[in-house]
Amino acid sequence: MDDRERLRTTFDQAADLYQDARPDYPPRLFDRLVDVAGLHRGDPVLEVGAGPGKATLPLARRGLRITALEPGPALAAQARRNLTGYPVEVVESRFEDWTGPPAAFAAVVAATAWHWVDPDRRYQRAADALRPGGHLAVWAAQHVFPVDGDPFFADLQEVYDGIGGAPPDGAPQPAPGELEEQTAEIEESGRFDVVAVEHLDWTVDYTAEAYLDLLRTFSGHLAMAPRDREHLFSEIRRRVVGRPSGTVRRGWGTVLHIARRRS
Repeated sequence: MDDRERLRTTFDQAADLYQDARPDYPPRLFDRLVDVAGLHRGDPVLEVGAGPGKATLPLARRGLRITALEPGPALAAQARRNLTGYPVEVVESRFEDWTGPPAAFAAVVAATAWHWVDPDRRYQRAADALRPGGHLAVWAAQHVFPVDGDPFFADLQEVYDGIGGAPPDGAPQPAPGELEEQTAEIEESGRFDVVAVEHLDWTVDYTAEAYLDLLRTFSGHLAMAPRDREHLFSEIRRRVVGRPSGTVRRGWGTVLHIARRRS
């Protein structure tokens, strides 16, 4: 099992935290997706890596009928609870293993999940699932660093350094609007034409415990040696509680890519 396969299995451990701890995506993202893809109430949508329904719920509230794929049994169970009463079918499966109907969906979407899907198969699988003229939409919530952002994260880096968790030399700390785009990759698949790319950013203020709950949903922290994780979390708790505000502000950004299936 390679690192991608190993890390993608860690999220089920945090199923009870994920829905509340992970940030909500901006409503504008979903409005833009529906508009560009020309989606209407009742249209069928396939979601890849739905988790507990973080993106599924806003889509379902817009009247879309969703088949939500989630390989983790605990996360799938959470999704079924969170989406009760909405036209959503939660299927416990990886996208690579799913055997649903071909050419059946108006859109395939993946929210902070596309990078976990086999890169050699994901675009072909998405194209096969879409009906003619259907759209693929992918995005991922990532840490961004506003120029005037909270200095907490730069100060905390010494703690990560101490446990061997430092990023490689020169690792980027993108500002809002500077996240890497996937246009070339999508079009080089030969299956899609990108029709819209949009950068969105927002901030969230966290108490110490809320921020630690967020970290408990990240694969790198879930896979961390328990002693290192406890040291890191203790230091974060101490530093945040000691601040006048008792909070830390994290910048979030995403790049929404919408692509139309080629004929």
